[in-house]
Amino acid sequence: MNRLFGTSSKPTAPKPTLTTAISSLDTRLSSIDVKLASLTAELSGYQTKLSKMRDGPGKTALKQKALKVLRQRKQYEAQRDQIQSQVWNMEQAQTMQDNLKNTMVTIDALKTTNKQLKKEYGKVDIDQIERLQDEMADLLDVGNEIQESLARSYDVPEDVDEDELDAELEALGQEVELEREMYGGVEAGAVPSFMQDEVPEFIDEAPQTGGKVKEVAG
Repeated sequence: MNRLFGTSSKPTAPKPTLTTAISSLDTRLSSIDVKLASLTAELSGYQTKLSKMRDGPGKTALKQKALKVLRQRKQYEAQRDQIQSQVWNMEQAQTMQDNLKNTMVTIDALKTTNKQLKKEYGKVDIDQIERLQDEMADLLDVGNEIQESLARSYDVPEDVDEDELDAELEALGQEVELEREMYGGVEAGAVPSFMQDEVPEFIDEAPQTGGKVKEVAG
């Protein structure tokens, strides 16, 4: 088919890039620098010879050769300056291109991250979190109430006044003194009446008031 329509079977050459263009110009600059060094050395030799020659046809001919070399060096210097400007411009363009590539990579990474964050945050139910927070607060309140209830005293109310306790204790002391006066005193070690409990019905014998307590056999 290619032969019928006359199309070329040769592969197309890759398009030049800034990197290849800069490399090519750098090679050209190196070649110009070598040429300039050669012309400068040649011109220096002519100048040395001219400084030792007397005026005449020979000196004039040698001077023309030196001028020709000088013109060539000027041309190469101008060409070098032009190529250096081109290289500079392309390096700036390459820097911009690299910065743009880095920017695009950053943008793509941000887009991917943004998409992933939306996907993950979409799984979060704010209302459910609020309900959990409310339930936790209620449970903490219940726990505090339970702790307060368990720590409550059953014998002495928490709001008992110290003055009332002192007054009650003093009244009990007065009652003891009154019993002593009424019954002719209380034996040492005897229990006051207000502290004596009634004898339980299941005890057969009354407690002995004197002597040792009978030991239970067995």
